[in-house]
Amino acid sequence: MQSFPFISTLKFKNMNSELETKIMINKDLNVSELPTDGPVALIDGDSLLYFEMGKPTLEEAMSGIDQRLLHILNHCKTARYSGFLTIGKCFRYKAAKTKPYKYNRKRGSKPIIFYALTEYLKQEWNFTFIPELEADDLVSVYHGKDTVICSPDKDVLYQNVGQHYNYGKAEITICLEDYAVEFLWKQVLMGDSTDGIPGLPKVGPKTADTWLKDMSVDKMPTFVLNKYIEIFGIQEGISKFAETFKLIYILKSKEDVERETGIVLNSLNIHSVAEDE
Repeated sequence: MQSFPFISTLKFKNMNSELETKIMINKDLNVSELPTDGPVALIDGDSLLYFEMGKPTLEEAMSGIDQRLLHILNHCKTARYSGFLTIGKCFRYKAAKTKPYKYNRKRGSKPIIFYALTEYLKQEWNFTFIPELEADDLVSVYHGKDTVICSPDKDVLYQNVGQHYNYGKAEITICLEDYAVEFLWKQVLMGDSTDGIPGLPKVGPKTADTWLKDMSVDKMPTFVLNKYIEIFGIQEGISKFAETFKLIYILKSKEDVERETGIVLNSLNIHSVAEDE
């Protein structure tokens, strides 16, 4: 991968990354050994930025990005990939009425290395973004029988059916259809504290698990809606239910995207590290 000579000499304060990884990176990986007919690795690139932006220099951070991406492709046994980033505010910020979306996240400007790495992923690795959508949504929308979702985010890994790669833990995650449905409705019941999404008052994982245990997945939507109505009343309950669902649900089709944003997505653009050799 080519470096940027005009910024490679800049140095940044060594910061503690908000996310840590336990993977061992193989620096001697031979790209030519990666299958060119393997599945397409759909890479959620947001966490890569946080993993690497604490490096002492931009050059080290870019090298770290390269090694992590090659590590992902090696574990997915493929040279093919499509990478996505979240840039700007997504549609969920407008949908959030009870509390601002991600209100509990730290505010303020990100360090300059964050933006430099974002540009590096876009220019050198062809990562892309779609306004109003999160990388979570994009890897999910383009997910199919010949793809592998690569992300450390639990919402992405457990709302999507199939075999995925958790690059934060360097492990394969398999999500069955019934579990994906149950996970969605569990999240709607309890909300998501990471993204500042309130659910039902005083409902945590244990309560949600108890309620949904042994329940058929086709009954879960009505059960969860009724719980909202039971606690908030008909009008407010239905309103809060719809808001929470819209914030929790990861978009999974082009129809979902057009409904929520009015955007008509193009076909997936696939890249290959083999082309760079």
